[in-house]
Amino acid sequence: MVDLKGQYEKIKEQVDRSVLDVISSAAYINGPEVHAFQQELESYLDVKHVIPCANGTDALQIAMMGLGLQPGDEVITADFTFAATVEVIALLGLTPVLVDVDPVSFNIDVEAVKKAITPKTKAIVPVHLFGLSAPMDALMALAEEHDLYVIEDNAQAIGGTYTSEDGTKKKTGTIGHVGSTSFFPSKNLGCYGDGGAIFTNDDELAHTIRGIVNHGMYVRYHHDVVGVNSRLDSIQATILRAKLPQLDSYNASRRNAARKYTEAFQGIENIITPTGYCEAPLGICDVCDCHVFHQYTLRLINTDRDALVNHLNEQGIPCGVYYPIPLHLQKAYADERYKEADFAVTNQLVKEVISLPMHTELNDEQIDYITKAVITFVTA
Repeated sequence: MVDLKGQYEKIKEQVDRSVLDVISSAAYINGPEVHAFQQELESYLDVKHVIPCANGTDALQIAMMGLGLQPGDEVITADFTFAATVEVIALLGLTPVLVDVDPVSFNIDVEAVKKAITPKTKAIVPVHLFGLSAPMDALMALAEEHDLYVIEDNAQAIGGTYTSEDGTKKKTGTIGHVGSTSFFPSKNLGCYGDGGAIFTNDDELAHTIRGIVNHGMYVRYHHDVVGVNSRLDSIQATILRAKLPQLDSYNASRRNAARKYTEAFQGIENIITPTGYCEAPLGICDVCDCHVFHQYTLRLINTDRDALVNHLNEQGIPCGVYYPIPLHLQKAYADERYKEADFAVTNQLVKEVISLPMHTELNDEQIDYITKAVITFVTA
């Protein structure tokens, strides 16, 4: 699904040298490389504060802790996403409220969010799924109307740009009150282990979060807030510093691969290709960067998706099903409040979606082989 080795080969000399420099310095935790990466990512995102941490799940949890959410507070998020998003809500004793998604974008459905808001609702967590921004204008308007926080889960969309209705452009993860991301190796900006970060333009919130990530300390052995141990190590930071200048080209490569996939699938009735919000040809825009294609995910209509998975595996083609079981049907998050009729889109998507290989090293020969294998099966 990803070619991390091929990507590494292109930056090998810089990465190897930088990692050895960190080892020689022995500044493994909160060293100069971490602070330099923080500043460089702030500049890239045009956000006031980046707080690095140990992983993307921690980033989400710490963001919620920083906002002071209390047990029993309701937090609305999408049913169709990875469990980490709802996991941290439950871990903090908050009440997860899962809602359906849009059938085109796969992102949280604004009308479903409206219906789910109660006097106990304190926050909305949109997930920029598969690399496409959630509808942030509408969500921010809802949040303002109901005095809610917006916590962006930007783990799959780093480098993406959201264009507001007034033409304003902002990087995903920097639009809400606080954003989070993951630097898991397979992400668009990934390190060679675990890593994450929190983003905000709120000075006070940033100060609180900086304490939380370091055992609640601002001064050594003075614990002012309840914290956790969640720090990005210097080796991962120096790898991210090598890759950050490449992020826009990485995302451009992904969009280019997505365009070739979509061109190949044009006219195949049983295949619905992914799209952004803009009117760009094939739904892929190089101007607004609205989709950075962390995944290239098809919907298969009247097709045995699981049989296609087996077919592709037999052809030596990796693929993924993200996600086979909705969160509201997971044993850990089942709740009698949920009604199946409220999750019609998600329940359909989990039967139809399949993600094809998507990474910076895809070439025309590979794309041709993959698309022909898919088309051969669905048109048989």
